[in-house]
Amino acid sequence: MVFEHIISKDDDESFMLEALREAAQGAGEGEVPVGAVIVKDGEIIARAHNRIESDKRSSAHAEMLAIEAAERALDAKWLSGCTMYVTLEPCSMCAGALVLSRIERLVIGADDPKTGACGSLRNIAADERLNHRIEIKRGVLGEECSTTLKEFFRERRG
Repeated sequence: MVFEHIISKDDDESFMLEALREAAQGAGEGEVPVGAVIVKDGEIIARAHNRIESDKRSSAHAEMLAIEAAERALDAKWLSGCTMYVTLEPCSMCAGALVLSRIERLVIGADDPKTGACGSLRNIAADERLNHRIEIKRGVLGEECSTTLKEFFRERRG
């Protein structure tokens, strides 16, 4: 994998590496390699990768599955005090779910200029008209996250 050589410099990189591992697992299952982990109090409470092809559900995005798993883990409908690490900027559906879940912080690997809804195309996560806004940090292991996606699609087309 393109990211296995990385030695983490901080917690954000360490947790993004875990999201990259999830993405790699998804790629191995024929899924677009997007991975997400949710952290509370320095511990991973949920992890997921895309399962759109496997589950035959358009909503089976890594972020949606991780939110559901975190809510079960906490036995709560709000994810206050939690941070999501995701390898690709969330789409509108996922950004909306993140706002509704009241997640506190979002750490993004690669930007998505085509469908990204956390700053690239639009910014649902920071929309002041909504009842909750999310602190966003971008570009954590961005090159590795982007390369993982590019390699996946290159192999699929090749």
